[in-house]
Amino acid sequence: MGTIPTEAIEQIAAANDIVEVIGSYFPLKRAGANFKALCPFHQEKTPSFHVSPQRQTFHCFGCGVGGSVFRFVMDYEHIDFPAAVHKLAARVGIPVVEKGGAIIDEDRERAVRRRLLQLHAEAAEWFHGNLIKREFATPARKYLKERGITAEIAKRWQIGYAPDEWDAFGRWARDRGYDPRDLVASGLVKTKDDAVDAPSRSAYDRFRGRIIFPICNDVGEVIAFSGRLLKDEEGAAKYLNSPETPLFRKGKVLFGLDKTKRALIEANCAIVCEGQLDLISLFEAGITNVVAPQGTAFTEDQARVLKRYVNEVVLCFDADVAGKKAAERSLEALLQNDLIVRVAEMPAGEDPDSLIRRKGRKEFEKRVATAQAFFDYWIESEVATSDLNSLTAKMQLARKLGETVSRVRDPLMRGEIVSQMSARLGVSPADFETLVPRQKSEGFSGSQGLRSQASPAPRHEIAMLCLLALRDGEARDFLHGQNWREILAQVPDAEILVCILESELRPSDAASLNAFMATLSATDEGLVSSWLLQKVPPNAGTMVGKWWLGIRQAVLRRHLEVAKNQIKLPGLTTGAVVNLQKEILDLQEQLHELSPARKADS
Repeated sequence: MGTIPTEAIEQIAAANDIVEVIGSYFPLKRAGANFKALCPFHQEKTPSFHVSPQRQTFHCFGCGVGGSVFRFVMDYEHIDFPAAVHKLAARVGIPVVEKGGAIIDEDRERAVRRRLLQLHAEAAEWFHGNLIKREFATPARKYLKERGITAEIAKRWQIGYAPDEWDAFGRWARDRGYDPRDLVASGLVKTKDDAVDAPSRSAYDRFRGRIIFPICNDVGEVIAFSGRLLKDEEGAAKYLNSPETPLFRKGKVLFGLDKTKRALIEANCAIVCEGQLDLISLFEAGITNVVAPQGTAFTEDQARVLKRYVNEVVLCFDADVAGKKAAERSLEALLQNDLIVRVAEMPAGEDPDSLIRRKGRKEFEKRVATAQAFFDYWIESEVATSDLNSLTAKMQLARKLGETVSRVRDPLMRGEIVSQMSARLGVSPADFETLVPRQKSEGFSGSQGLRSQASPAPRHEIAMLCLLALRDGEARDFLHGQNWREILAQVPDAEILVCILESELRPSDAASLNAFMATLSATDEGLVSSWLLQKVPPNAGTMVGKWWLGIRQAVLRRHLEVAKNQIKLPGLTTGAVVNLQKEILDLQEQLHELSPARKADS
């Protein structure tokens, strides 16, 4: 991945009005020159979330979060900075060309993506129209009705039907002017020159005779499809998904996330089920903090996406051998992302969809509430099929359990699990611990790791100098005219002021401020956003000199105190004493020169 140039970040910030961007997520109310709302990042009854159209920043005086338009999108959508930049760039039609990344034709890639998104959107409408209106979809409507899917639900999820014909979709798309190459690139059409049942035709529909579920990205754009057979057929997969395309990477997408992400954040828990119908049934029954992987087991990428929203996962896979295996295969990816994992067992022969239709929402919620911690569930499952009276079987099981425990990164959780497992196996925790492979340490390097560490707010003088360096051009010029690097290197909490002075931000340019804030940690960005909402003192020129003088005096006093303590040390040579005396006199003279009375006389 390359680096996004500062000029591009400023251009994107300038084109995205923060009031419009935040207002597209939830309503804002004008409050004088600014706008206010209930903070979306913590619970509150009185609005403390402020948005400044002049500074193009936001800040919550309740929880302290704040920053640029990029920070808001990052925190609200739970995405990283590059993704926020690309999302805001796409919103205003600005191409993003990264330095040092792969050399690509940016315009061509964006044009291909636009065509494929349009094709998928129109294909979803066509499939849905078939289901609702066409005679040949009668069996599909009947099947969905039996599964509790009404016409209203089908419309909300844009469920469709692909006719059981060789080239129905392909003909329709070509008639609408779509290039056959785009149809193949989308995965909706396949090519097979040696097709036995259609020797004269080389292209045919991927989805035929199936109920169609659109798969969306996190902002609700259709990027792929999943098709389900009405009846099980020998040799045919019950579910068929779109292949990997420029829009769709199966292992990175969670079905339903575009509709459920806010509920996930609020619950801080994700209910994970296997199929689209399971998820839709749960969602329509009012259980909205739910997602489904594209397949049966979680990938690392899917777990990483889920960690942005929740800290806990409840697996609700089918009550069969395949469901158990899927839960086990999901475990490693979930544990690697420090997610707490529980398992809600379904009754024999049931899945979440059938359970909620047969027993109702309360019964399902009861099973989720009483879901076992994964390792409790797994120990019981493994012990039930092992002969613990056999030393060989016991050692094999202990090694297997130890290997899985090694994937738990949180030391407290790992300790608890070791205690549980050793007790269940009838061995000492120390003996069991020897079977747990040691993890490789995962350090971090570079500025990104450093930025993630929280920074305390600086002292008043530093904070006021930060405010002036951000807001007042003349004050900023004054500070740049001082030997600020040398002085601030001796001030322990001045890192943020150094960062502000080192930057090329322009106080009167909101886009420049946004680009600068994009380089900060979330904590520092919150500090800067609070300073940007404060009033600048009317006598900024005088005040910047006063506060800078205070900083210089504090540095000199600290040096003077150190020198006075050193000269008291026993065993000093005559030369060392003389040098310290000279240093003390010099520091006292410098402080005298900087005293307000001295300045008044001169």
